[in-house]
Amino acid sequence: DARFTTLHWDGVDWAMSRLGIGLTANQNSIPRELVYDVDAMLADKLDSVPFPFIGCDVPEGHQGQSVEGMSHGCVLAKLKNGFHKLGIPWSFNADHQPIGGKFDEREDQLVQGCLFASYITFDLSPELAITEVPDDAREKEELVKGEISSDIVEATRKRVQEVGLAPTEEEFNGLLAYVWPAMVKMKTRDEKYQKIRNKHFTGEQGREYLRELSIDELPGLTTPETTAVMLALSFEMGMPIHFVAPAFGFQKNIPYPDNDQLRAMITPIWNICEKFGASIGFHSGSGKSAENYQVAGDVTRSNLEIKTSGRYTYEMGVALYNSTNSYDQKLWRDWYDFTVELASNGCFAEDPTERKMAREFVSLTVDAESAQKAFISIEDCRSELRSLEPSPDHFFWFEYNFLYVLAAAGASDKKALGDHSAEGYKQRQRFYSISEEGRLLYVKRVAEYILFLATNTSLVDSQVCENAKAELALINSYSSFIDSISQTNALSSEY
Repeated sequence: DARFTTLHWDGVDWAMSRLGIGLTANQNSIPRELVYDVDAMLADKLDSVPFPFIGCDVPEGHQGQSVEGMSHGCVLAKLKNGFHKLGIPWSFNADHQPIGGKFDEREDQLVQGCLFASYITFDLSPELAITEVPDDAREKEELVKGEISSDIVEATRKRVQEVGLAPTEEEFNGLLAYVWPAMVKMKTRDEKYQKIRNKHFTGEQGREYLRELSIDELPGLTTPETTAVMLALSFEMGMPIHFVAPAFGFQKNIPYPDNDQLRAMITPIWNICEKFGASIGFHSGSGKSAENYQVAGDVTRSNLEIKTSGRYTYEMGVALYNSTNSYDQKLWRDWYDFTVELASNGCFAEDPTERKMAREFVSLTVDAESAQKAFISIEDCRSELRSLEPSPDHFFWFEYNFLYVLAAAGASDKKALGDHSAEGYKQRQRFYSISEEGRLLYVKRVAEYILFLATNTSLVDSQVCENAKAELALINSYSSFIDSISQTNALSSEY
């Protein structure tokens, strides 16, 4: 995931080279995190994205890179570090492709930006947000009869029954009425994805792509019935789904507290997915416990996807924190201070959501007595947070950290966030200018985390992972790390 910077790519490539499997080596949300159109950016015409927990909207593309720049850059990175010599396929996920709503008018540009994506995540939430469903059961039934062909309705119902589920007539009609407008637009988008690939690629490998259906935006935790209806409808409309992302109530970087409950929640969803030939995508899936991943891997028999965006940003903080380089230490301190300011300001914001979330982040960082002191005044809050030894494990730092990369002059003012002027890009360059010591610490942390996931989800034999960990521990220079990516002859004393 390149949600923050692309500096993790070498770590991902090293991990793939040792595990011998392909991973999603490039992933980002478009247009939320990537600039979908450089001309629109230069003309200051980018839309904004609401971030309720900071009480403001931030311009799109707040990661500061264009879709094409990241697509081409990831290919070039693998040519530079030699990964291409290994013959291991890797994927680029165009994440959170918004369907419907205000995104209709720039649909063709979003399609163009996803040309090199090997799998695409369809996010139906923009259209779902403006779809109204009648409360009356008869009105729901009439709406379904009037809008959806009886052949699709009956075929969808049959598929749902074949996987052992029997939603009530009202539940079935209500869900169809809710998702149908979004599914029609998803079909239109899917056809455009196919058309542009057929135009530019002659080989089937270039034309094919995987589909992920993100249904974690639907209200509440995802039920087996919702999963079955959405998958059945997608297949009947000629859009086979390879990954489905349900809502499991996960929060980034927080382990799920009850493994028995987690197993009980995943199992019925997996039973549906397995019958449709789909895998489960665990969104907000990073930062869980080893036991959580063992449960997920066991239930799905390792047919899963885990999004790691938040974790890679965290690992950058850990790397800078541990670096002895003065430049890295200065960047770390400035980054941490930035989050102290956002947290302190947020705790006393007028906006109730911003204030509530900021106080929750602070309460999860300090003890109850310190939190009580912090909430007396904004000055007390700053004082309490500044009295802490700066740490990447502080909860408020984790929640606010990603906004720093494109904050003009590193300022915490809301108007400075997601700044696409020269000041924003000078700030971004600070991360790309870290020392080789910092880079080595970072890519090793990234590789270690992937090995941790591969071990606990049983994606790869545990001995393979242990051998890779032993080799990684011996690498003590960034240049040696890069050189070793294309060399897979295991342990060597030359490091």
